[in-house]
Amino acid sequence: MTLDLTGITSKTAIHQLFKEQLGFEDWYGPSWDAFWDSIIAIVEMPPVLTLTNWQDFAQQCPRDMQLLRQVIQDYAEEMAPKRIELA
Repeated sequence: MTLDLTGITSKTAIHQLFKEQLGFEDWYGPSWDAFWDSIIAIVEMPPVLTLTNWQDFAQQCPRDMQLLRQVIQDYAEEMAPKRIELA
């Protein structure tokens, strides 16, 4: 599965995209802890989730991009062979 992050320049926007495209629960809010809980235990994630055009998000939200990179790394360790990748 591929998610295009074109135009995503805020934490709220990226989490809304994740909620809509990955089928997160109604209670899901813009939090990296909620994102982690959802991808680990609540929704069935695809074998590979590819995030494209993420550079604008990284530029506008460097701290959140750092957190997303950590989630990607932790997910690879916890859920292998499933993975999230930046392309």
